Amino acid sequence: MSEFRFKQVIVFRSDLKLSKGKIAVQAGHAAVSSAEEARRSHRAWWEAWIKEGQCKVVVKVKSERELLELERQAEESALPHALIVDRGLTEIPPDTITCLGIGPAPSEKIDKITGMLPLL
Repeated sequence: MSEFRFKQVIVFRSDLKLSKGKIAVQAGHAAVSSAEEARRSHRAWWEAWIKEGQCKVVVKVKSERELLELERQAEESALPHALIVDRGLTEIPPDTITCLGIGPAPSEKIDKITGMLPLL
């Protein structure tokens, strides 16, 4: 993926044991919400990401605490991001934090925060 200058990363909590369908839906929420944030706050990054093909990577952390720490780092780095909190209509209780979308943003900026995380 070195040819992509911009990307979006979706970070999931692996401790929730979500079904594949639930993961897909939550990833969709994170991708759209984070991309909308980028479109509003970093239009040039969003446009470049769209033109490059919308690179996305999905990784995991072990806990809510780790996910919230990544959100803090994204905020401190001024990266567009979206924390996804489930309504609790299907598999998990209401207000469960499931994942975090970061970017689209320059790949090297996101890699400083998520580059060491394992793929989902």
